[in-house]
Amino acid sequence: MSLVHVVNHSIEGRDLYYDSQDYARFVHDMYEFNRPAAANNTTRHYTKPKMNDIRCRSFVERPHVQLVYVHAWCLMRDHYHLLLSDATENGVHDFMRKVNIGYAKFHNEKHHRKGFVFRGKTKMVPVTEQGHFLHVFNYVHFNPLDYLPGAESWRTYSINDAREAYEHLQAYKWSSFQDYIGVRNFPSIIDRELYDEVYPNYAKLVRTQLQDLGEHVLPGKEWWGE
Repeated sequence: MSLVHVVNHSIEGRDLYYDSQDYARFVHDMYEFNRPAAANNTTRHYTKPKMNDIRCRSFVERPHVQLVYVHAWCLMRDHYHLLLSDATENGVHDFMRKVNIGYAKFHNEKHHRKGFVFRGKTKMVPVTEQGHFLHVFNYVHFNPLDYLPGAESWRTYSINDAREAYEHLQAYKWSSFQDYIGVRNFPSIIDRELYDEVYPNYAKLVRTQLQDLGEHVLPGKEWWGE
């Protein structure tokens, strides 16, 4: 399996998603474009009921033939992180081309703008080392800590409050984190088998890791009640 960490940023640091419907549209595109055949109706807008519908019904059925396996994902205001592997030959490249073009068309039409949406060529970093394989999964899921005051230094192994950090990640719905800790969010987007085998109790692992980073947690004190 060839695992790839995929990242792309918006042009000039602009917001990629202005509201929950925009986030939901990108999630929908990850599902809809994960097939060799062309997708229909790529620029239609979502009303709020439709946005809620795509979240709650979880797409029910996965395409029989996929371009990629989506192992983890996280949408941030001006960029995204995806952890992918090929399900078909050149699947990652074909998938990202469809997702980037499809979302850019939607974004420009909805927000009455023209021009580039993404900064440039999508960055694809192969995951070849065991340490990278273990680290990148958490890195993708921990990105929303950038939005939590007191947790912005998580990359340098420092946060103010481990409990608050975990609750923040738990509440952030625009990533695969919820599905991996047992909260049904968008389960049909991801293929969990690879990392479920490595992290059979991911929720406890993350709580332990955040506790290690948290400055305000007494040594040896487990705050999650287990």
